[in-house]
Amino acid sequence: MLVDGKWMEKWQPVQKADERGRFVRQVSSFRSWITPDGRPGPTGEGGFEAEPGRYRLYVALICPWASRTLIARKLKGLEEMIEVTVVNPILTDQGWRFGGFPGADEDPLLGARYMHEIYTRADPHFTGRATVPVLWDMKRDVMVNNESADILRMLDTAFEHLVPSDIRLYPKAYAAEIDVLNPRIYDLLNNGVYKAGFATSQAAYDEAMNGIFATLDELENRLTGNFLIGDTLTETDLRTFVTLIRFDAAYHGLFKTNRRAIRDYPRLSAYLVRMLQVPGIRETIDMEHILQGYYSIKALNPLGVIPKAPEHVQLLFEQSK
Repeated sequence: MLVDGKWMEKWQPVQKADERGRFVRQVSSFRSWITPDGRPGPTGEGGFEAEPGRYRLYVALICPWASRTLIARKLKGLEEMIEVTVVNPILTDQGWRFGGFPGADEDPLLGARYMHEIYTRADPHFTGRATVPVLWDMKRDVMVNNESADILRMLDTAFEHLVPSDIRLYPKAYAAEIDVLNPRIYDLLNNGVYKAGFATSQAAYDEAMNGIFATLDELENRLTGNFLIGDTLTETDLRTFVTLIRFDAAYHGLFKTNRRAIRDYPRLSAYLVRMLQVPGIRETIDMEHILQGYYSIKALNPLGVIPKAPEHVQLLFEQSK
């Protein structure tokens, strides 16, 4: 954790819990937006105009929040617009680091060893966790945004005049429905698995588990079409998919979310296959990074033994070819 720009202690999965032992996630600090003309977005300052080759996305393939931005970049055809740097999946005492693992990159901009160095470059007095994803402006040498929900939205529209796309992840016709579903899925499922895994009381764990499986039951019943909102792929699918694809391989065992597995839900299992068949999504998922990353959390797996992906998870990838 950084305190006034200085790394003060070994990385820990839980930096804050409430009075009932519930895991509390850090609020993102950098909230500016890339827009077509550089005008300010819904939050933050202006000056970040959509331009080819100006921005870099820092991600971890283990991380579901980063994963949904990586998927959006792929679906919207922005590979040549926005460069990507992938961090090492294994969490160190100083958090995310660069290089040293297959598929992980060295930092090409600053030659940083750790992600927290990117944060102190952005703000020499930053206090908090150095999280991913991060959207960095290479022209102004500043951090634009480190909130995945914001990044997902701006990738959907900011570059549309440069790279037109038939895909709209936040279509106006479904905006109201998306805005109802997203917070519930985030709180009870996306963040819910973390609230279960990092609970520091039995009551907090039980509460998180009830929320997780009530949401999975709800989603199972909802899936009467190809996607969560009829037959239209939206950002809600991306938000949901990144948790579901990690569930049986990581959360079910390591986070003790073991009341049921995704394979016990026929519609959700079929949904995962359909999502993996969407051109561009499958290439963004690296199960080795996911397993190595989650099982490197010493507080949850002190001996560091890394399991293999369950056979039925591997089969999902085979079925999606």
